[in-house]
Formats: sequence, C-alpha cells, structure tokens
Amino acid sequence: MNIRTNILLRVYAAFGIILLFACAVIGKLVQVQVVQGPHYRAMAKSFSTKYVEVEASRGNIYAIDGSLLATSVPQYEVRMDMLAGGIKDDKLFYDKVDSLGAALATYFKDKSARDYTRKLRNARQDKQRYFLIKRDMTYQNLKAMKKFPMFNLGRYKGGMITIQQNKRILPFRNLAARTIGYKNENVKNGVGLEGAYGQYINGESGKRLVQRISGGVWMPVNEEDEIAPKDGADIISTIDINMQDLAQNALQKQLVKSQADHGTVIVMEVATGEIRAVANFTKVSDGVYKEQFNYAIAGNQDPGSTFKLASYMALLEDKLIDTNTMVGTGTYKIPGKVITDSHGSIGVVTVKKAFEQSSNAAIAKLVNTNYRFRQSKFTNHLYNWHLNEKLELQIPGEAQPVVKTPRNTSWNKNMTLPQMAYGYEMQLTPLKMLSFYNAVANNGKYISPIFVKEIKRLGNSVEQFKARVINPKICSDVTLSKVKAMLEGVVTEGSGKLIVYNPLYNIAGKTGTAQVADGNKGYKANKQYQASFVGYFPAENPKYSMIVVINDPKGLYYGALVSGPVFREVADHIFASDMDMLHYANIKQKTTSRCTPQAKQGYNKANNMVYNSFGIKTQLEKLSTDDADSNSGIAYKEVFKRRGIVPNVTGMGLKDALYVLGNSGLKPIISGSGQVTNQSILAGTPIIKGTKILIALQ
Repeated sequence: MNIRTNILLRVYAAFGIILLFACAVIGKLVQVQVVQGPHYRAMAKSFSTKYVEVEASRGNIYAIDGSLLATSVPQYEVRMDMLAGGIKDDKLFYDKVDSLGAALATYFKDKSARDYTRKLRNARQDKQRYFLIKRDMTYQNLKAMKKFPMFNLGRYKGGMITIQQNKRILPFRNLAARTIGYKNENVKNGVGLEGAYGQYINGESGKRLVQRISGGVWMPVNEEDEIAPKDGADIISTIDINMQDLAQNALQKQLVKSQADHGTVIVMEVATGEIRAVANFTKVSDGVYKEQFNYAIAGNQDPGSTFKLASYMALLEDKLIDTNTMVGTGTYKIPGKVITDSHGSIGVVTVKKAFEQSSNAAIAKLVNTNYRFRQSKFTNHLYNWHLNEKLELQIPGEAQPVVKTPRNTSWNKNMTLPQMAYGYEMQLTPLKMLSFYNAVANNGKYISPIFVKEIKRLGNSVEQFKARVINPKICSDVTLSKVKAMLEGVVTEGSGKLIVYNPLYNIAGKTGTAQVADGNKGYKANKQYQASFVGYFPAENPKYSMIVVINDPKGLYYGALVSGPVFREVADHIFASDMDMLHYANIKQKTTSRCTPQAKQGYNKANNMVYNSFGIKTQLEKLSTDDADSNSGIAYKEVFKRRGIVPNVTGMGLKDALYVLGNSGLKPIISGSGQVTNQSILAGTPIIKGTKILIALQ
C-alpha cells in the first residue's frame, strides 16, 4: 500500500468519526427539542426572572395660594400566594379560610362569605401563586386587610402580596383641568402643565425583581423594591383658585344663555404676566359644556375689532393722525367690497369717538389712506411688536400666529390692508391678543405670560420663573397715554358703556365682533360670529388684564352684549375681594349723619378700608358701648383671640365666624342667616377640641 492510499484511508476514517459525532449531536438536539423540550421550556418559564420599572409618585401641582390642584395618591392591588410558607400545611389553611372569607365579605360587602371562601379554596386547589383578591385599595383598606386571618401572618407566611400603584387626582375636579393637563400612554408628551413639566413631575422610576410563575404571571420576588423610586418635584403654578372658579362659572353661565359653541376667559396679572385663571369650555350637548380644547392658547382666529388698538397705535406712532382728527363713519368703499358699520353711520367724528364706537369704516379708511402706497410700513409695526411670533409659553399647544405682509402670495393690494385694519386677514389666539393689551396696561412693557412660578423638591426651590420680556417699549409714552384714554372711553362713552361700565371703579378695554370664516369657503358661506371683550382694571393703576371670547352665540352676537357681561362679572368680584384695588374705588362721599352704617365684626383692616373708601373716620371702641360721635369717627371693636378659649363671634358674619371658630378647634352648627346674634357656648369658656357650638344668625 502506497503512502497516498494510506493517507486517504485515514482521512476517510476521520471523516466517518466526525460524521458519527455529528449524527449523535443532532440526535441529542432532537431529543432535547422534541422529547424533553416541553419539560425544559416549562422549567425556564418557571424560574426566569427580570427587573421591571416601578412608577415613582408624581409631584404635586399647587395654586399660587398653596391650594392643591393635582396630586398622586397610592392605590394597592392585593393578591395572595396560596403556597406561602406559613400556610403550606393544608390543616392551617383550611382552618382559617372560612374566617378569611367572612372577613372579606364583612369588610367589602360585595360578595357573601361563602362566595369568597369558595374562590379561595379553588385557588388553593389550583396552586395559584398570585391570586387576585382586590384592586384599587386605599392605604386604609390595606391596613384593615393586614389584620384579617392568614394575612396577619405576614407576607412570607400568610401569602398576602401588595402592589402599589399611583392614581392622579384633581382635588378641585374640573377647575383649571385643561391647564393642569394630564399624562397618558396615548399622548406622547402629555398635555398642559403635566406634560410641559413631566421631567420634573414624573420623578425617577425604581426597579423591582419579578419572577415568572405558571400561567405566565410575573410575581414580585421580594416585598420591597430593589431600587426605590424617587418622587417627582412639585410645581407652583400661577393659578388663583378663586379667580379660576369665578372665570369658569361666569363663562359657563353665559355660554348656556347664548347657546354658544365654545368660549374662553383668561385673567392675567399685569406687572408679572402671571396667569391667574384660564377657562375653556366646548358645547357637548344642549346646555352642557366641558373642557375639551385649550382655545386660550390654540384657538387661532381673526380677532376682529379688538385688533383696532394695534391699527390706531401704528397711526399715532407715525404721527399720521391724532385723537381729534376727524373721520367719516358708516361705509368705506374699496375695490370689490364695501366696508360698513353694523350700527350705521354716526357721521364725521373724531378718531377717539370712532374708536370708542368701534367703526370699521373709519379705521379701514384711515389705514388704507395713510399706508396705501407704503403698505409694508403698517405691517412692519406688527412685526416689530412680534405679533407674528409665538409667545413661547411654558405649556405645549400654542398656535402659530398668522400676520400677512405684502410679500405673501395671498396679499391683495386693494383689499388685504383695509381689512387687516379692523382685525381680519390674520390669525391670533386670545392669549396673544390679551398679551398685547397687557403691554398697554404695563406702560408699554410687552411680556410673555407664564403659568408656572416655581419648582420645588422636598420644600426647597429648584427653579424660579419670571416672564420673558418680548419688547421693553412697544410705543412712545405719548401714544400710550392717548390709547389708554381711548380704551377708557370705550367703557365710559362707547360700545362698552351699557354693559361693562361700573361706577365704582374704572375699566379700560375694547369690544370685538368678528365673522368666522368657514375654511376655504370664506366668510360669506358662514354666518357664525365671535364676540370678545379685552381690557384691564382698575384703569388708573392696572393690576389685572382679561379677555373673554365667545364663539358662535345664537341670537345676539356683539362683543359688548355677549362677552361684556362675563368680563364685568369676573372683574367686579376680583375688585371687591382685593384690598389693594379698593384704593381706586370711586366712592368718596362724606357723611354728616349720626346714623352710621352698620358693619359686622371681623377683619378690622378690611372694615377700615371700606369706611375710608366712604370717607368715614373710625376709632377703636373703648369700654363704652355707646354710639360714637360721627365727628370722632365710627367705633369698632378689636377681635381678641386667646388660645384654648372660646372666642366671641357675636356680631360677625357667617364667613368670619366659621373661620374664627374653626381655627379654635370647634365645630360650628349654623342656624339662620345674617349676622351672629347668639352662641351656645359662652365666650371665655375653656375649649375642648372638636366640641360642637351652635351659632344663631339673624
């Protein structure tokens, strides 16, 4: 045999050995996969573990006064391991199962003891390691359940398993709900403050080790999390809960009355740009309105006559007119259109009068005549005021403003400019319009509104926010003084006089009525209107600015008649409850009568403020209870409160009496109305906290 043949034989032998080995491996694989596969797969499923995320408790959202707007409360899912160490013995389990069933039935009252016991026995027979007992349990429920038979043996002995989950609640329910917003799986970045500040509110998730048991269920391995979650930070919003309540109630009432499609109200503090209230309602059925869309920041529409402020401001800044310039009203003809005043002509009047009476023809003529051959000079003013830009709000969803220029392809050299003059051919949100008026109230300082004032973690400040300055001075002081006088004139002499005017304090503002376009079909195809009123108060030293916009009211649709009452109602309540603004009340009547007005006991600073507004002097009442001489001033009593002693609330109104008694630890029971005339426990008696006290009012 030659060497070549020998080598070939050896190669064949080696190949045969390899082939036999490969066949053996394949055979073993087949055995493992086919014969023993189900067994090993079951084992893998039984003993596989993984880490899952544990949701952190989200931070709270507070109103400006500390009221809780949104918070997370823990809820628990209670399950049971039927093979837990302490109940492995059948005798122990079956000795206690009837008692556990009875305890569950007595506590929850949703099933009979027999039903509960039968379910527990069946779960035991099926050897369930993760049997569901109850969902959505509170901490108080959990504490009670831990005392039940078997469960009182503890987690590893009695089989009780608790899984904590967090539920988001709004203590004031629908108040500011759209501004607060929400977070869910269907919305990528969330809505409102919940979405905008999710990186702070959400906190950091923890980790928990879970094991897959029979049935594909994942059960926690340990009672505690392996990595504890880190709770989210708290958000201090700028919302005032009382103003929010006022705004929502006034808006909803008017929407129902006018059968409108939707509406919005925004209240802003002039100097800081802090939003105190935002109400948005959409009609869902006859007489029923809900918050479904944030029209305040996303409702882009033609602003209508409220935009005339910008038109007159441009004319005054360029010194093309003055407030005493004469202008015709009634109609103004342009190629392809006749612009008319809805209330007819008031003749040739001053510019101030034309503004106060909201003449469309007058402002269209003034703008078109003065800017016809230099149209971009007018639109440059609007761009210099940044009306074409977003406000860069702290919450998502702001619509992009649309303000045309002669460079736009849709610009019509004959029609666009005069129609822009009275608020058409553009798209602005209510908040954008309010911010511009707020700049006038703020002596020309144009600022971007804010919804969040501060972020806190464990009581410590993480970040604070102030309004961004968009334009430090939108116009000259001369122009400012003139437009302020014109805005006041709207309420005292013009279109807002009958509805918005209040003799007790001065309001400055502008009415607006705009026809709403129907998409590409234009204005003629749609007879829907938008009614608005925007302004600020008190006019002499503005503290708050506000806009009211109501869309598609049925019947009357003018801004003064539809939105004016809402503005007046909200402004009146805010003014009446703000001590600082009472200085600007137009009540300075002196009294010479000895018949002095009555005042209930209570907050002395408030009483003094009211008396001073009427020009009435006050003096602290001494030991004598005789009526004081009006020359010396009205006598009043100081309310003294001593800790642990029943206070004297006779003479007080109900609100003050409840406040004083509640803070003293007593529980008042009320009878009658008016002011307190009698109390069941004498003043000066030692207090036992929680004692009921009857107060009679007459």
